[in-house]
Amino acid sequence: MKIVVCVKQVPDTKGGVKFNPDGTLNRAAMLTIMNPDDKAGLEAALRLKDQYGAEITVLTMGLPKADEVLREAMAMGADKGILVTDRVLGGADTWATSTTIAGAIRNLDYDLVITGRQAIDGDTAQVGPQIAEHLGLPVISYAQDIKVEGDSVIVQRQYEDRYHEVKAKMPCLITALSELNEPRYMTPGGIFDAYDNEVTVWGRADLKDVDDSNLGLKGSPTKIAKASDKVPKGAGEMLKGDSPEELVNALVGKFKEKHII
Repeated sequence: MKIVVCVKQVPDTKGGVKFNPDGTLNRAAMLTIMNPDDKAGLEAALRLKDQYGAEITVLTMGLPKADEVLREAMAMGADKGILVTDRVLGGADTWATSTTIAGAIRNLDYDLVITGRQAIDGDTAQVGPQIAEHLGLPVISYAQDIKVEGDSVIVQRQYEDRYHEVKAKMPCLITALSELNEPRYMTPGGIFDAYDNEVTVWGRADLKDVDDSNLGLKGSPTKIAKASDKVPKGAGEMLKGDSPEELVNALVGKFKEKHII
């Protein structure tokens, strides 16, 4: 079995976010982490590898520094890392991003493609299903459990207060929830191996069956009207009282003042 896992290097929002003049994220100026849903998808692939001896290729699109998440994935147990990076790919929205990633995946042999449900820097949940559409693959989203049976996958798809059990023949694409599992840690030996091995770097010329009009900022139909960091909350108001009853009465009074009750 051959599995391609798509991961994304996203801003660590605890350190704040920064923007370019055109409204796009200034990724080079921010602390970064592996997207949590993607890490759960990687762990799912690693568990399939533990069971069936699968070969895992981890792929990301981003700045050269996105090499870091590939090496983290390799230190966790992935076999290969591919970084797709090129200036012409910068500023891509979900459409241009999925077009780029699909163009890279067309160069690979695979039985299963796993992506995260969504990235914490965009929260669109669009890229995974769009990749599947570009590649003509069936897609099962919101996976909370994955099993393999012969040439098929059986997935529990989260749905409000229950789940659907969906079966699809491979090749197919699955989008993973962060609740899918608890990702493993990197091992010391894995870290050494990850930095001893080379990461494959692809650019625009390596993308297959992709038109320039669908790439990068110019190929992105989404236009950003305004972007800002999250607004910090105020300190709030502290209520004072000599007894619990006084505090309760003061709190109820504030609720009535705000027309909450």
